[in-house]
Amino acid sequence: MSQAIKHTTGLTGLNIHQYPRRTLAILYGKIIRVLQKFPTDYSYRQYTEILVKEKADIVNQIESVAEIEKKIDCGQIEELILQADKELKLVRNFLDWKPWEPLLNKNFANQWSWPPHA
Repeated sequence: MSQAIKHTTGLTGLNIHQYPRRTLAILYGKIIRVLQKFPTDYSYRQYTEILVKEKADIVNQIESVAEIEKKIDCGQIEELILQADKELKLVRNFLDWKPWEPLLNKNFANQWSWPPHA
């Protein structure tokens, strides 16, 4: 069965990608490798790892881009690439920021109350 060639994403500023499956698989692999450097009990790692592995499995098991888009259900494959690229940047920043470590300064007594100073 022949597939129609996609000429545009229909989204301003988002061009079609020449090798979307390959790119997406690489990005998901990089995200997983960075996440493995996080503490195992860090909840962001636990939940993000599950989501990314599920998406990576879909990309690796299914050849059809249209079917990948349908299974993942988060937009066109070019949008998935954009999302994965931003997630990769975020996890790399988290590795530098170390949000799982204790606060450097003690939080204020009324920091989490609303209205403030009540």
